[in-house]
Amino acid sequence: MSNILLPDHISKELTKGTISRRQFIMSALAAGIVLPTALTMADKAMAATPKQGGKLRIGMGHGSTTDTLDPATFENSMATHIGFSYGNCLTEVGPDGKLRPELAESYESSDAKTWVFNLRKDVTFSNGKTMVAEDVIASLQHHMGKDSKSAAKGLTKPIVSIKADGPNKVIIELDGPNAGFPFIASDYHLLILPSKDGKVDAQAGIGTGGYIIEKYEPGVRTSFKRNPNYWKADSAYFDELELLSLTDTTARQNAIMNGDVDVIDKVDPKTVALLARVPTLDILEVAGTLHYTMPMRVDAAPFDNLDLRLALKHSIKRQELVDKILLGHGVVGNDHPISTANPYHAGDLAQREFDPEKAAMHYKKSGHSGKIQLSASDAAFAGAVDAAQLVAASAKEVGIDIEVVREPSDGYWSNVWNKKPWCTCYWGGRPTEDWMYQSAYVDSTEWNDTAWKDTPDAKRFNEIVKAARAELDEAKRASMYFETQQLIHNDGGAVVPMFANHIHAVSKKVAHGEQVAGNWELDGDKAHERWWFA
Repeated sequence: MSNILLPDHISKELTKGTISRRQFIMSALAAGIVLPTALTMADKAMAATPKQGGKLRIGMGHGSTTDTLDPATFENSMATHIGFSYGNCLTEVGPDGKLRPELAESYESSDAKTWVFNLRKDVTFSNGKTMVAEDVIASLQHHMGKDSKSAAKGLTKPIVSIKADGPNKVIIELDGPNAGFPFIASDYHLLILPSKDGKVDAQAGIGTGGYIIEKYEPGVRTSFKRNPNYWKADSAYFDELELLSLTDTTARQNAIMNGDVDVIDKVDPKTVALLARVPTLDILEVAGTLHYTMPMRVDAAPFDNLDLRLALKHSIKRQELVDKILLGHGVVGNDHPISTANPYHAGDLAQREFDPEKAAMHYKKSGHSGKIQLSASDAAFAGAVDAAQLVAASAKEVGIDIEVVREPSDGYWSNVWNKKPWCTCYWGGRPTEDWMYQSAYVDSTEWNDTAWKDTPDAKRFNEIVKAARAELDEAKRASMYFETQQLIHNDGGAVVPMFANHIHAVSKKVAHGEQVAGNWELDGDKAHERWWFA
C-alpha cells in the first residue's frame, strides 16, 4: 500500500499550517499508507514549507578587492548577489524564467516605445525613505549620459526621456520600439536607490531589498541582517546572511564539506561525484544560458586580422572541452552567445568543428608568426586554465603557438578581462537575444569585451539588433536574429566553445522551491530571499 499517494490538497494543508503533522499522518494512515512512509511524507511536506530564521552562509567563486557597492560597477556574481540582497529592480526574472513585476506593480505600453511603470506604494528603503518616482528616475540616470562609465550605459542608451506622473508612476520613452524593454529593467545594475536632489549615493548600499548590510569587506565577505520592513511577503526567510568570497575552487569545496558554509556555487565538475557522496550535501544542477568564452579584442593585434580569428576558431576541439572541463555538464558552443534556452536560437547554423586544414589555411593567409598569448585564470570559470591549455594543445597541431599566461584571481575582472587582447571569461547569458547583445555585443556597451564595433559585419549587426527590437512579426524577427548569430560566428572576436550548467553544492538543511532559476547561478542570484532552512 506504500505506493498510494495522499490527495494533493492534504499535503498543501500541512505546508500551509492549517493541519498539524499528527493530523497529516492520521490521514495518511487512513488512506492505507504505512507509518514509515507517512512519516517520510510528512517530513518532506514540512521541509517544503518556508520557515523564517537562521543564518545562511554562501561561499561564492567570485569577488574581488576592487569590487564596490555601486551597481554601475558590478561585474561578477558576488557583486550581483550583494546588490540583489540590499536592493530590487523594477522587474525580475522569476524561478520559472518568466518576467514579473518587482518594484513596479505593473508595466504597460501601446507601442513598445513609451513604457509606463506603475510603482508599488508604501515601499521603503532601508534608511526609512519611501520610494517614489524620483528615486527611479535618478537611479536610471546614474547609468546614463556621455560621462557615464556604467556597465549598463549601453542598456540605458535607448532611453530618450524619463519623467514622473505623480509619485508612483514613471514614463520612459525610448528612441524606438523595444518589446523586450521590461526585461532590461530587471538587469542587476539597474537597482533602484534612494535619491536626494536628483542624485543617488551609489556607494551607500541602501536599497529596498530583504537584507541590510552590516559589514562590507570587498573580496572577502559581506554580512547582512534581515530587513524587518521588507515589502515582499513570504520572502527573505533568513535572519542573517553572509556571503563569502572563496575564489579558490579547493577552498570553496572544503568549506562546504566541513560545514563552514551552507551553499557553494561554481562547483568544479571534477568534484561533483565527490561532493555527491557527502551525506550532508545535495548537488543542485541547473541548465540555462551560462557560457564560457575566450574573447579576442579585434582592436588589438593580432586579433584585428579576420583570418587569424578564424584560424583560432577552427583550431579548437569543442567537444573535448565539454568532456574534459565540464565532464559532460554542458554542451558545445558555436561562437555566439545565444543558447538553446533562448527563443531565437539559430539551430540551423552549421556547428563549427575542429578543422586543421581550414585552421592552417586561414593562419597562413593571416601572415602571422610567433606566440599568441591567452590570459587565463580559474576566476573566470572552474578549469579555465586547463581549458586554455587544451586550446593551446589543439592549436599546436595546426602550427599555431599559443602561450597560456596564468593570471592572479584577485583583480582579474578589473585588470585582465576587457583589457588584455585575449583571455578566458564567462557570461551568465540573458533570457532574451536583445538583452544579451546590449550587454556585451552592441557598439555602445562598456562590456563589449571583443571591441567588435567597426568592421562591416559589426555595423550590419548593430543595424539588425536595433531593427529587431521593433519587429513584431515572429518569422521576420527570427530571421533577423539568425543573421545576428551568423555575423558574430563568422566575423566577431568571441570564441564561445561551450555552454555550462550551474552546479551548486547545498546543505541538506537548506530547502528551496521546485523551480530554481537558471538565468544566473544561485537561483538567479536570489537564493537569499527564495530559499530557507528546512
